[in-house]
Formats: sequence, C-alpha cells, structure tokens
Amino acid sequence: MFTSMKNRSVVVTGASKGIGKGIAKVFSAAGCKVLVVARSISRINTLFPEIKKY
Repeated sequence: MFTSMKNRSVVVTGASKGIGKGIAKVFSAAGCKVLVVARSISRINTLFPEIKKY
C-alpha cells in the first residue's frame, strides 16, 4: 500500500456536493492533486477556495 498520498493525482466525480465534495477535501488535505468533475459549475467554483487552502 502507499505510504503517502502527497503529490498523487486523483479524479473525484460528483464533487459539487455531498460525499464527492468531502472526498475532494480529504484528498486535497492529504496533499493530492485533485481533479474535480460535476454537473454544476457554480458549485465547483465554490469548492475551489475550500480545497485550495490545504
């Protein structure tokens, strides 16, 4: 298994709300490069400041 998630790339679908949003935040906090995908661009735009702070 991986010892660290830092600098790994992940794709999170359904990232605009709920579980997907939470997963994106966790991966970002772990140091991953996160690509988020969702149907709502406005919700994704509000997610960026939340995950960028990590």
